[in-house]
Amino acid sequence: MITQPPVIELHGIGRRFGTDPPLEALVGVDLVVQRGEWLAIAGPSGSGKSTLLNILGLLDIQTAGSYRFNGIDVAGLRDQQRAGLRSRAIGFVFQAFHLIGHRSVLENVMLSDVYRKYPRRERNERARSALGQVGLSRRADYLPTRLSGGERQRAAIARAIMGSPRVLLCDEPTGNLDSGTTASILDLFAELNRGGLTIVTITHEADVAQRASRKLRIVDGRIEDPQ
Repeated sequence: MITQPPVIELHGIGRRFGTDPPLEALVGVDLVVQRGEWLAIAGPSGSGKSTLLNILGLLDIQTAGSYRFNGIDVAGLRDQQRAGLRSRAIGFVFQAFHLIGHRSVLENVMLSDVYRKYPRRERNERARSALGQVGLSRRADYLPTRLSGGERQRAAIARAIMGSPRVLLCDEPTGNLDSGTTASILDLFAELNRGGLTIVTITHEADVAQRASRKLRIVDGRIEDPQ
């Protein structure tokens, strides 16, 4: 029987900025995320959460240690290969929704597939399917300015999952939302996770982290023992 590798496997990851004196943003981070997990990484501002997320999302490169994504040693990839892997396999959800105000919700979601060179009709169908998954089918032709905060985040999630990523990386995804809307977004994450999507959420909110199936804490660039 062939065992599939973890989606994410970090060993001794470090990230240093500057030289005089250097800032050690991450120090000796070991982390394994299995397929289908929902992991929350909590910590205060400046703890290294966003730096870690940028490395996980192939937006930045560690200065120490090794990172395997779905069994691939990403250190050996060229920039174009990293970008290709990121576009195919990783979805991102941020605190700011990053929707284009003069384009419809449907067009915003379709933009996530533009670099995959699918025909427009196929991108349209895939985008409508993603909007259906997040409960926004009836808002497809709206401009983002007509949506509530929760609906904008749902549109951003639809854009992130349109390409059927292996992992969804979420950076403070409820930071701009009220408590009721936060609960509905976390319910959506739970539904996506039950469907098999691997999710990693970075947050400073304990109640958000509590919804995940596994929780870790990062302080001063180091992962603490599980809660």
